Amino acid sequence: MQCDYFDAGMCRSCTRMGEPYPRQVAEKDARVREIVGPRAGLAWEEPFASPESHFRAKAKMIVGGTPEAPTFGILDGDGHGIDLRACGLLGPATTAAMPVLAEFVTAQGLRPYDVPRRTGELKNVHVLESESGELMLRFVLRSEGQVGRIRRGLPALQAALPGLRVVSANLLPQHAALPEGDEEILLTEESTLATAVGDVVLHPMPGAFVQTNTAVAAGLYRQAATWIDETLPDLTHRGDGTPPRILDLYCGIGGFALHAAAPGRDVLGVEVSAPAVASARRSAEEAGLSARFEVGDATAYAESLDEAPDLVVVNPPRRGIGTRLSTWLENSGLRAVVYSSCNPTTLARDLDAMPSLRPVRARLFDMFPQSDHAEVLMLLRRA
Repeated sequence: MQCDYFDAGMCRSCTRMGEPYPRQVAEKDARVREIVGPRAGLAWEEPFASPESHFRAKAKMIVGGTPEAPTFGILDGDGHGIDLRACGLLGPATTAAMPVLAEFVTAQGLRPYDVPRRTGELKNVHVLESESGELMLRFVLRSEGQVGRIRRGLPALQAALPGLRVVSANLLPQHAALPEGDEEILLTEESTLATAVGDVVLHPMPGAFVQTNTAVAAGLYRQAATWIDETLPDLTHRGDGTPPRILDLYCGIGGFALHAAAPGRDVLGVEVSAPAVASARRSAEEAGLSARFEVGDATAYAESLDEAPDLVVVNPPRRGIGTRLSTWLENSGLRAVVYSSCNPTTLARDLDAMPSLRPVRARLFDMFPQSDHAEVLMLLRRA
């Protein structure tokens, strides 16, 4: 992939920009295998590759400049905006929306936040696009001062972007390098963006965690579902007629749990975010799936169980599952784990803490081409 921003030295976020993509994938796969280390009985499958460009379903753009000439992108070393609205990683609907959003900022007189001077209001613009090209938009503001301007201009913005379904204002009053704050003000009747990912339709709300790369996320969820389908028959010979039980920890808006749901299975997802759980429940209800979802801390919920499920799915943040949860998994007696990791270093650490649960299958999913970021899916079976 060729990038004018990279060549001009304006943005170096894509550390592997310009390298042939097949080489990127091969070297990333080799590096992940080295970090995970040799594991007896582990079979690595071929990496799941991504489109090289225009793969990002979500974009978090820092807004700089002035109302008359706003920038959408990143900040330079002095805190001034660098405009990257033509970034080749952005999805097609997001790319098309960028000039419209710039015109909207100017027309409404929205004042970009000036980091060095600590003045202005509009800090970030977040865009999420569905596989059909529909959009969710968040304006991250320092205060409510310019929410009224956004409300007044919203009909014109929706007319200019017919696929715009959800708009919100997020309040981030702190002078801090954060993408968003805690308070969300919904500005449209619709509160979720329906988007097909793999074999289900998900309903993320503003601020919900959504995988950046929809095509690769679909492959990730489908691979997990295949491994679960192949593994469950070996685990469920209780003879008492009870359905096999699957527990999805850190379930988010339900991607793994919904793909694992099938007649005759008891599937439960646990997630600390109440809005994410509400989204997952809506997806399950609309799809007619029996998966259930509860709000709770993943580790605390697991530790509260009187009996382990048949299979656990974990999809933790970069810090991994940690000592408490890995200890519970090791001692629980459950026979299989599907582990989705966005950090192979913490994955390796967690594997070392669960010696009885041995990895048997693994696959790299290239969620972020042009970078060294690696997503790894692994199936563990009790020895």
